[in-house]
Amino acid sequence: MTGPTAAPARPRRLSMASPRRAVAALASNVVLLVIAACFLVPLAWLFLASVDTAPSQQTRVPTDFTLEHYAAVLTPERTLLPLWNSTVLSAGSAIVTVIVAVLAAYPISRYNSRFNTPYLSAILFGTCLPITAIMVPVYSLFVRLGMLDNLAAVTFFLAATSLPMAIWMTKNFMDSVPVSLEEAAWVDGASAMRALRLIVLPLMRPGLAVVFIFVFIQAWGNFFVPFILLLSPSKQPASVSVFSFFGQYGTVAYGELAAYSLIYSLPVVVLYVIVSKGIGGSFAMQGAIKG
Repeated sequence: MTGPTAAPARPRRLSMASPRRAVAALASNVVLLVIAACFLVPLAWLFLASVDTAPSQQTRVPTDFTLEHYAAVLTPERTLLPLWNSTVLSAGSAIVTVIVAVLAAYPISRYNSRFNTPYLSAILFGTCLPITAIMVPVYSLFVRLGMLDNLAAVTFFLAATSLPMAIWMTKNFMDSVPVSLEEAAWVDGASAMRALRLIVLPLMRPGLAVVFIFVFIQAWGNFFVPFILLLSPSKQPASVSVFSFFGQYGTVAYGELAAYSLIYSLPVVVLYVIVSKGIGGSFAMQGAIKG
């Protein structure tokens, strides 16, 4: 007896979707390349113009290289003091915002109340207000209180403007921390603030780092608020001092502007690298209640 014969292999049908997928993939790659060029070309101009002996608006490889533009801007009056003012404003506002956001987000995240939703809605409305709409009354308030041209007052105001979004972000990060860990600490006699400090905050280090960087970058690049509230050139941050490279009648010192812009962006990049390495092991405790 012979065994059953195998069924003949059916010819594979050519998929009509494969050419469409190839075209869609090609189109998406082209769009991504265009978007990448929109970011890379300005960065290339900054680097090339900062070392060009005759910089202009064109992005080109310089024929002669020089470091005179960096030497011209690396002075205490033009760069070092404004960078220090920017660091004070940005770091101070970020620290104040993170502390207040943690204290404000903790009861919203851990306790159920009928006021949670209206409170969060009011916070969300606060993020919709443009800073230009409140600067006139804020300026009048600063004048009446004698806080005009005061770095500390501007620091707290910058912290207040970033607080609504910081509370939203902190609450979402705090919701991911299991309440069971706090309950275990409460059983051992820890208070709510002690459990927050020793249990919740260590597990929230990646989230707090995100909030800190978010607020820091917002304050670092803020031009309008320091320009209005800080009058003395010795107290103005680097975001305002960049105006000194724009002269009258449309003249621009392109080489010094490019060198200053690169130096101005370095602290933010360094902060991001330091924070990203520092929070690398923060996820090790996330499995504390599993098992």
